[in-house]
Amino acid sequence: MLEKESHNFEKTVIVGIVTQLQNEDKLNEYLDELEFLTFTAGGEVIKRFSQKMDKPNPKTFVGTGKLEEINVYIKENEVSTVIFDDELSPAQQKNITRELDCKVLDRTNLILDIFAQRAETSYARTQVELAQCQYLLPRLTGMWTHLERQRGGIGMRGPGETEIETDRRIVRDRIALLKDKIKTIDKQMAVQRSNRGAMVRVALVGYTNVGKSTLMNAVGKSDVFVENKLFATLDTTVRKVVIKNLPFLLSDTVGFIRKLPTQLVESFKSTLDEVREADLLLHVVDISHPDFEDHIESVNQILKDIKSDDKPTIMVFNKIDAYKHLHLSEEFPEEKTTKHYTLDEWKNTWMSKVGENKTLFISATNKQNFEEFREKVYEAVREIHITRFPYNKFLYPDYKDAVDNE
Repeated sequence: MLEKESHNFEKTVIVGIVTQLQNEDKLNEYLDELEFLTFTAGGEVIKRFSQKMDKPNPKTFVGTGKLEEINVYIKENEVSTVIFDDELSPAQQKNITRELDCKVLDRTNLILDIFAQRAETSYARTQVELAQCQYLLPRLTGMWTHLERQRGGIGMRGPGETEIETDRRIVRDRIALLKDKIKTIDKQMAVQRSNRGAMVRVALVGYTNVGKSTLMNAVGKSDVFVENKLFATLDTTVRKVVIKNLPFLLSDTVGFIRKLPTQLVESFKSTLDEVREADLLLHVVDISHPDFEDHIESVNQILKDIKSDDKPTIMVFNKIDAYKHLHLSEEFPEEKTTKHYTLDEWKNTWMSKVGENKTLFISATNKQNFEEFREKVYEAVREIHITRFPYNKFLYPDYKDAVDNE
């Protein structure tokens, strides 16, 4: 008889602030995402705290009154973890931990923890551990209570190393070791990429949880792990795909997120090399998400950071089957916003300026508009291929001709 699987979620509260740069609506968007991140990591959010401030308090991030309110709540409800929406400085983390006497995490720490849970291969584990060590190094002080300096007195003078210095040296040595290990793996991966020949390379990029792996499975007949959680895919998967008789390489990459920790961008550079070396990008967007425009902006910013924003790109608006728009009330008329747009209305906005051949509206789960997807990808790959090999032009006719020949 199969036993029922039980999940013990950690009780958590999340904290964010409204500042001059971040209004209340924006904060709620970020806290929704933080709650989903917490759920992915194995936590259950039972309360949200927010405060209006000009800028974060340099000592405790939030004001002392708000911190006291959080302290009373976590003691009354036996909350084990408090998660802050922004990255805390080492001093802030130390001060808050002293006040709250419970586990204090920030957004960066939470994302690193999810990556650590999801890392399957040796390469992904190495990259995550490097990011964790780089995050940990400036935060070693205050992590232990036994790090006092050695006592003075008779027989106690002379050279010595305090425990915190020992810990720092161990972490620095570990970082150096991991960097060397990553360099070795980078060389191996560069060799693998060079061995793939001159085939056109297509990379799926996009925000986390937009359906890149589902699309990869549908197009490439792959078996990539898919789950409705953030960062389900960490390792890059590359598959040879053939549309009609035209072969190309399709790679599924790690998803991006707003406020992505710099340590992760740094340590995942090799994974992002798949994006750098791609000839064509398929930017997958979850159009059913209310903040998909912000997601597009975040992905474009990261592509700019890794110098890949100038590549030929097709915008693939996924999950059209799940898209729902708000209906305007006839009794209480309100101002029409983008949340009231139908799919057809969206297509006539800035999306029409991207170009007819550069935008697609599909559902990877239901394979809706898949024939159009295959056609546009085929034409884009064919164009790159015949530019590279002009004498191969007769091998790959226009998509419609290829269909007619069948």
